[in-house]
Formats: sequence, structure tokens, C-alpha cells
Amino acid sequence: MSYSVDLLAEAARLGAATLHEAAGRIGALPSAIKPVAPGMRIAGPAFTVHVPAGDNLWIHRALYQAAPGDVLVVSTSGGIEWGYWGDILNTAAIEQRLGGLVIDGGVRDVAGLSVMPFPVFSNGVCLNGTIKGYAATAWTRQPIRIGDVVVGQGDLIVGDRDGVVALSAPTVATALLGGALRERDEADKIARIKAGERTIDIYGFGAA
Repeated sequence: MSYSVDLLAEAARLGAATLHEAAGRIGALPSAIKPVAPGMRIAGPAFTVHVPAGDNLWIHRALYQAAPGDVLVVSTSGGIEWGYWGDILNTAAIEQRLGGLVIDGGVRDVAGLSVMPFPVFSNGVCLNGTIKGYAATAWTRQPIRIGDVVVGQGDLIVGDRDGVVALSAPTVATALLGGALRERDEADKIARIKAGERTIDIYGFGAA
């Protein structure tokens, strides 16, 4: 699945929380998954990867299967206490012109990752090294589960300091439209509050 440059820019501008709300409060990945540097933002199609706990061989392989702009979205079979990604993979991803990484697991070398021009979203920082299991069961381009969310190949991935949301292709247009409307509505409410109105009156929550 590909998305236009304008669509991705608008998705990134609206942000993960707004799109999550506009889509009907769906697609929010676990709150522990955050950017390694606060200013990092991500918007692109998912390239899904499933690896065994503590094994990053197929992450290396996925780097060279994914297309420019793709966001690697990695399930680690619940193995969050390993550092699957570091400065070598980050450099390789930049050379491949990928769009970013979202991993339900740890990363390391974060001093370097945090200043490199590649957005990395992880479940935490972990220095434990991984193995390369050549006989292990792993796959790419198939649905994966992260938390309560099933992420499909080509889903729109949007991430920022608030977290990460995954939206299936059929929901993207509606979420973007709803997100823009929500943004305007919030701006109106903020202006009304600054003008002296109370939130309980604006929302009809009843008397204090």
C-alpha cells in the first residue's frame, strides 16, 4: 500500500492521538511504545515483521525487503527484554530510505539513535544482545499483533510523542477528514475557554 506525500504530511501534522479519536478510538498501540527522542514523528505504510523473542535476524532481512518510506513494524513474540536495534541497523535503514521503526521490544545505542535522522519508536531501552536463529520461525508482510491491535501490511502508521496508531487502509480517508474536523472543533473550544467560558458549560456536563 502506498500513500501520497500530501496524505502522509497531513497525517503527521494531525498526529496519532487525533487520528485515533477520529477513527473511532481504534488502532492505539501499547502506551509503552514511544520515540527515543521526543521530537520524532512517523507516518508511512507498515511493513510488518514477526520475530522470535531475542532474535533479530529477520529484522536485518526485512530492511532489504521493504520499500523506501515503509515503516518497519516489528512484533517480538512478547520478548521485550532485548535490544533488537542499534546504530548499525539504524544506519542501514537510513541508507535504504525507510520511513521509520516501530518495535514492541527494546533498542540500544540510543545516544546515537536519538540524534540520527530516522524515527525509532520502541517499548524501551535494553542492552541485552540478540541471536540470529537461522532455523527460527519468523515472517514478514503478514498480519502481526502488538498489544490488542492487529497490524496489517500497508496499514498507515502514525507516531509522535503521544504514541503510535495503526489505521487500516479503508479507514484512513475517514480518519483524516474526521481529524481535521476535530482539530477545528478543539481550536474553537480553546478560543471559547480563553474568552471566559467553562468546559462544563461547553460540553454540557451540568452545574459545578
